[in-house]
Amino acid sequence: MIHSPDWLQIHRGDAPLIVSFPHTGTELPDALVGHFVSPWLARRDADWWVHELYAFARELGATTVRTAVSRSVIDVNRDPSGASLYPGQNTTGLCPTTTFDNQPLYRDGHAPDEAEIQRRRQTWFDPYHAALRAEITRLRAIHGTVVVYDAHSIRSLIPHLFDGELPQFNIGSAGPSGAPDTSCDNALTDVVENLCAISGLGHVRNGRFKGGWITRHYSDTAGGVHTLQMELGCRGYMHEPAPADVDEHSWPTPYDPDHAAPVRDTLKQILRACLDFASRRNA
Repeated sequence: MIHSPDWLQIHRGDAPLIVSFPHTGTELPDALVGHFVSPWLARRDADWWVHELYAFARELGATTVRTAVSRSVIDVNRDPSGASLYPGQNTTGLCPTTTFDNQPLYRDGHAPDEAEIQRRRQTWFDPYHAALRAEITRLRAIHGTVVVYDAHSIRSLIPHLFDGELPQFNIGSAGPSGAPDTSCDNALTDVVENLCAISGLGHVRNGRFKGGWITRHYSDTAGGVHTLQMELGCRGYMHEPAPADVDEHSWPTPYDPDHAAPVRDTLKQILRACLDFASRRNA
């Protein structure tokens, strides 16, 4: 672990792989807690336990970058200009004002104005990306080719965001469905997709989640940076209540290592495949 603010957690490895955790944070700054409708609502849409699910990444020599601050404060996986990553579809912004279920996050009159959004960007967004850029630069100097893997999860049923039940593995490489990948070499995504298929669990490539700002912004395949997002349906590694039953008493459910084992085993194979891909390019 290198020196950084308490909320910014960086573990340095020497392998050509970075795992980013932009949405696993649940911390709410004391000065902001009273602005939200409730602390639980402000934490509800976190990527619960994902950094624990991928704890094995460090054993593989990967570098990890994580913010402990809730995405409801500022979402470090959104375009800082405010442009939508999914035009025409329901989504949330840089400083979200609603939940995934379109419920208001803030009490009346307490939503962040432009000055507050800029303050949050300077306090949390900019340092996160400075750290991510620094790690990419460091590893590129060692290896030439690196993979940036953006790790996410979401509840499997959220009608406001998508129809039906989300597949358990959602691979995002910033390409239209069925078209060539744009954020990484097709060879990498082909291997990842095959591993998901072998698992027997549901999967899709560039479906509803094609990759957020991190995947799109840091991709530089000609320069040796290949990026990939994995969005997991939460049911694969934790027990999900029905959408109507999601409340502060039922969500989140605890991380269940036994329940998570099949998904975790596939994720280990996926990260090893990312390392193999980068290593072959660096040979």
